[in-house]
Amino acid sequence: MDPAFVALGLLVGLLVGMTGVGAGSLVTPALVLTGIPPAVAIGTDLAYAAVSKTAGTLAHRSQRSVDLGIAGLLALGSVPAAGLTIAVLALSHIATRSAVVTLALAVALVLTALALLTGRARIRSLANRYEARIAARRGALTIVAGALLGVLVTVSSVGAGALGAVLLVALYPDMPAVRIAGTDIAHAVPLTLIAGLGHFWLGNVDLALAATLLAGSIPGIVAGSLLAGRLPDALVRRALAFVLLYAGTRLAFASF
Repeated sequence: MDPAFVALGLLVGLLVGMTGVGAGSLVTPALVLTGIPPAVAIGTDLAYAAVSKTAGTLAHRSQRSVDLGIAGLLALGSVPAAGLTIAVLALSHIATRSAVVTLALAVALVLTALALLTGRARIRSLANRYEARIAARRGALTIVAGALLGVLVTVSSVGAGALGAVLLVALYPDMPAVRIAGTDIAHAVPLTLIAGLGHFWLGNVDLALAATLLAGSIPGIVAGSLLAGRLPDALVRRALAFVLLYAGTRLAFASF
């Protein structure tokens, strides 16, 4: 059990527990940059995330900061989308092309970083302008948002946290930050489980590495959930955004 990967799991667990962001956004690029094949990094991260986010969901449920109805609507879109994406990956053999997978991961990281830098206050302000239109279609839009996340997360393992949170803020601007984090994590459980099982079927999961990451992340995510809403969220998100921009840029250059 490599202590460096245990420490990575602990750091990511803290971030996920506090903000709902950080699992795929940090773990997958870290694994790729240390020499793990991109497809294996994505599959292993999804398997690890399914377990770690289950722990996070239980912690948030104990604090009553999960809206299962909204998480269920997201899953109605994301779970079928994840299954279809796995089928496309299997038929096209894209997952075996490291350069293509690395570029997709880089794009997902940059999108996630931009979402973090935009800030929830700006997104909430914009959403409030169109609240009447959103309210009439909120359920359907939530399912569509889930479908978009299902494709992106299955291809790159990135997006369930940061982009999921941004979509929740846009669709539910009055929802408290801690409840957004809890609902976002709860939705990620079925999504990462289906996507992870699909990548396991494709042979892209290193179970020993996933177990090592979990050794650090489970206590980290529980501790982070207890700190949710008590630390300067904006500072944490800006720091994470710049890390993701750096990782995304490095991976983009590596893909060519």
